Amino acid sequence: MSQPVGNTIPNDQGVPTPNGAPSKHAAKKEAKRLEKEAKLAAKQLKQANSTGEKKIKVDKEKKVEETVFVNTTPRGEKKDLSIPMAASYNPHAVEAAWYDWWEAQGFFKPQTQPDGSAKPEGLFVIPAPPPNVTGSLHIGHALTVAIQDCLVRWNRMLGKTTLFVPGFDHAGISTQSVVERRLYKIEGKTRHDLGREAFLSKVMDWKNDYQARITNQLRRLGGSYDWDRVAFTMDPSLSRAVIETFCRLHEGGILYRANRLVNWCVRLNTTLSNLEVEQKELEGRTLLSVPGYDPKEKFEFGVITSFAYPIEDSDEKIIVATTRPETMLGDSAIAHLQGKFARHPFVDRRVPIIADGIIVDMSFGTGAVKITPAHDPNDYEVGLRHGLEFINILNDDGTLNANAGERFQSMKRFHARKEVVRALEETGLFIETKDNPMQIPICSKSGDIIEPMLKPQWWVNCKPLAEEAIKRTRNGELVISPKQSEADWYRWLDNIQDWCVSRQLWWGHRCPAYFVRIEGTNNDVNDGSNWVVGRTLEEATERAKALANGAHFTLEQDEDVLDTWFSSGLWPFSIMGWPEQTLDLGHYYPSSMLETGWDILFFWVARMVLLGIYLTGEVPFSEVLCHAMVRDAHGRKMSKSLGNVVDPLDVIHGLPLEDLHKKLYEGNLDDKEISKAIAGQKKDFPRGIPECGTDGLRFALCAYSGGGTPTGNESLVEKWILHKLNIASTEANAYLEQRNFMAATTSIYNFWLYELCDVYIEAMKPMTESTADPRVRTSAQQTLYTCLDSGLKLLHPFMPFVTEELWQRLPRRHGDAPSVMVSQYPTQVCSFAFEHAEKQFDLVFSVLRTGRSLAASYNLQSDIQLFIYASDTKEAHLLESQKLTMQSLVKGCTKMVIIQDLTQLPPGCGSTTLSANVTVYLLVQGIVDLEAEIARCNKKISTVTVNIEKILKIMSQPDYQESVPVVVQQANEEKRRTLEAEIAVLQQSREMFLKMQ
Repeated sequence: MSQPVGNTIPNDQGVPTPNGAPSKHAAKKEAKRLEKEAKLAAKQLKQANSTGEKKIKVDKEKKVEETVFVNTTPRGEKKDLSIPMAASYNPHAVEAAWYDWWEAQGFFKPQTQPDGSAKPEGLFVIPAPPPNVTGSLHIGHALTVAIQDCLVRWNRMLGKTTLFVPGFDHAGISTQSVVERRLYKIEGKTRHDLGREAFLSKVMDWKNDYQARITNQLRRLGGSYDWDRVAFTMDPSLSRAVIETFCRLHEGGILYRANRLVNWCVRLNTTLSNLEVEQKELEGRTLLSVPGYDPKEKFEFGVITSFAYPIEDSDEKIIVATTRPETMLGDSAIAHLQGKFARHPFVDRRVPIIADGIIVDMSFGTGAVKITPAHDPNDYEVGLRHGLEFINILNDDGTLNANAGERFQSMKRFHARKEVVRALEETGLFIETKDNPMQIPICSKSGDIIEPMLKPQWWVNCKPLAEEAIKRTRNGELVISPKQSEADWYRWLDNIQDWCVSRQLWWGHRCPAYFVRIEGTNNDVNDGSNWVVGRTLEEATERAKALANGAHFTLEQDEDVLDTWFSSGLWPFSIMGWPEQTLDLGHYYPSSMLETGWDILFFWVARMVLLGIYLTGEVPFSEVLCHAMVRDAHGRKMSKSLGNVVDPLDVIHGLPLEDLHKKLYEGNLDDKEISKAIAGQKKDFPRGIPECGTDGLRFALCAYSGGGTPTGNESLVEKWILHKLNIASTEANAYLEQRNFMAATTSIYNFWLYELCDVYIEAMKPMTESTADPRVRTSAQQTLYTCLDSGLKLLHPFMPFVTEELWQRLPRRHGDAPSVMVSQYPTQVCSFAFEHAEKQFDLVFSVLRTGRSLAASYNLQSDIQLFIYASDTKEAHLLESQKLTMQSLVKGCTKMVIIQDLTQLPPGCGSTTLSANVTVYLLVQGIVDLEAEIARCNKKISTVTVNIEKILKIMSQPDYQESVPVVVQQANEEKRRTLEAEIAVLQQSREMFLKMQ
């Protein structure tokens, strides 16, 4: 609940209460204390906003030895704040103990009604994107946490039931490959040396280690997760959801088994989805090294090789071209003119020449196209259309098999490429090699070059799922921002392809599919009709009995595991207990939003939507917010393989350069990559990473993307600051609704620094002097308290630790929440709306700013004497009433006089005209060069005269009154009056300086 400005602060702080008033000294002391805390908070905010911009300064000598902070607060207990706050900001000291106390108090848990349903204020649920247990988090993950937790804390402070569910992803390919590399690097062994169970035990050890590390990182980042609900994609309940999904999709005809072309990574020995394949652009001939070969050995890419096929029973030849010469060993046709056969020069094979109007372009080259259905996506379609033979020439390890012919069998694929060209030259069939701009497919995990290969796999027919997702999105059930991401969303769903979910790995969810080997038959393992699926072995056995029709059979479970995205695609509802109808599923699904990086919009977000609608009937979240990617100083994506990742804890605590180097050796980088990464660290962090603190990091990352009832005694500046607080509260809520984090942080920052600290705290000093009226003093203190209280609340979602520390040090009003994180977030308060006061104080502020500028132009820093001429009586009275405030805000000002009669103006004044009614004068007699001042007046008069002439020319146009809007006419008239007043003042000043000569 918001508290009235007039409510009293506890009297142990020396502030007036209804039962008696403290001494003037106590009141003044309290005002100074509040002022000091506000300035300190603003200082920390300013430091946080500029953390990444300041150069690190090394103190040559430290006059005062800093005390090392030791956290003595017992875990889960509230920090003892009886010790005075340190003079300088120490993130470690400020952030200590609060997280454990928040968690122990149950503040992270959803606050519900007695029946478990959401509070009337509403519901806000975020399923945190589960980080991979491949390794520790980097700064990109910190951005995700900062944005998500900011929204969770904001909604919690709005009074809503909030739930932020943490979890971890097993990351099949990535985790298995990193453990395999580590195993080989340390023990010189492969997973096959250990065996499946022993290897999986090693991976589980890795998972437990990194899950603990990541948990610590998430806690230090301040994420207000409900840790009692933490989930892992291979937990028993989530694994049950995976099995259920596989079976339901198969039973619904959506999931099927087929022998189709897949993206095969030789290095990892597994299939990849299209989304896991990156396309490398080549402009022409390029020599590249390939994983699995001698690093010194380079292979030619970006060229097209032409060669001839001899026509059977003829001296004719037909010329074809390819960028992959080795694939000609698997050619089963040539698309050109139908009716003839070619002879394969290296394999005993007749190659039919077929007519295909889709793939043949007679205007390109000879118009003949070699067809390799088992190793090219386009040729695969031709093979299906014409019933061609699908000849696989590759083993899983990238060597050529017997189908490639005796000469090439057992050769590695890119050695075979060179050998095929050599053989073509020997037989006189080689024509030429030319540069060919092209793309080559690269495995995003290993960097290997992908091979299209035929594999019997499990596939998901995504088309019907995508159609429903498109319909729901267009109906407004799902909002995707920014808009660019929404356009990408529709484009990808409109062109969606079937999804291969099989992976040839050990780490992951093993497919709940079983090949039924029926005794006495030669049933094909590639034929999906010979397979059954089952939630349990018993269910699969029953289905196999029906398939075998009484014959004896054995069941052989598929050795493959499922794509990681298959399980993470169930995340929003599997973490709530689906397929069981749990209370959590009923209360917290669908989620409110999903916040993630745009780079996994299709990897993950789309699959959650497709599967969520199919399995639950509901879109799993109503909003998707895609944030930008955090890149290094050179624009590169953060990547462990590049050695450019930054651990957010290193930013929070700081880390010397030498320790940054040491961390590189903890990964799997080879010596060459480590040397390159060290050089990059030296360039980017020459002095290491300075200590930033969690709040500074969070505020910087988010910038990358209540009060009470007035008492009636408020002064003008109090009304102004309360009005500015109202504006900041309104803007912060509006910008957070729009997910505009940069604008929200800017609005709050401006309130703290430029309005509260720069203006109000300075302006209130005269009101808290011992000679001030007690009612005025009390009102000023209460207004300051309200601004501090609300300002800290505004800032809390972005900087939770320092705001809790400062808020807890404020004296508490009756009925306050136990923590700032569960207090009411400031919203617009009608009684704080002082538009007229804002306009009045804007004039006051303009006068004092002009006074400052005028003094600075004459290089005056002390004994500043200002005379404010106001021809309008109301404005003169307003300025007179605010004279003490203005004088306190102009540093070095010893005298300020408000005049309405220019005869009261002393000789020897410089001036600046604010408006037709107001001019600010500065006494400069005896400190200026009179001739220079006269020249300056003449120059200004000339400039102003030109401006007046321009305005008069505009206003004298024949159709001015009819064609120009009234508001513009009024502005022009005001501008004319101001310019004429300025000329009059300048002429007066010139005459005055002339008389003084």
